[in-house]
Amino acid sequence: MFKIVLYQPEIAPNTGNIIRLCANTGAELHLIEPLGFAMDDKRLRRAGLDYGEYSRVARHRDWAAFVAAERPARVLALSTKGSRNHAEIGFRPDDAIVFGPETRGLPDDFLEQVGPEHTLRIPMRAESRSINLSNAAAIVIYEAWRQFDFAGAR
Repeated sequence: MFKIVLYQPEIAPNTGNIIRLCANTGAELHLIEPLGFAMDDKRLRRAGLDYGEYSRVARHRDWAAFVAAERPARVLALSTKGSRNHAEIGFRPDDAIVFGPETRGLPDDFLEQVGPEHTLRIPMRAESRSINLSNAAAIVIYEAWRQFDFAGAR
């Protein structure tokens, strides 16, 4: 199933919410260090509730370690700098969908490496800056899962 990749996440409750999202959709969660919080942060536990046991959460020391361990077939990046609407792409079950840190987004060199054809954007009003990380992950993963007719859902 899909891999949600949080590149250097900074806010524990967002990651906790995404743990819960993964448990409910069957996605895997991959965290690229450094993290802006400790994994035993009570805000992380509260947001994720007891869903951690229902989802795969893996930590990687850096991007290269993630790539070596997971060997993603395709990497998709989410960015306000993206030119492609996230709903226009045909998702694949083995996609690694990467989201950047809350305060600064994915670095430009990372986006260059991924390429504009794989850098996606969630549509929003022109005067808006960005969407909360956990909300953005939910929007994208549900669109990806919808494309597979919500396989495995009840």
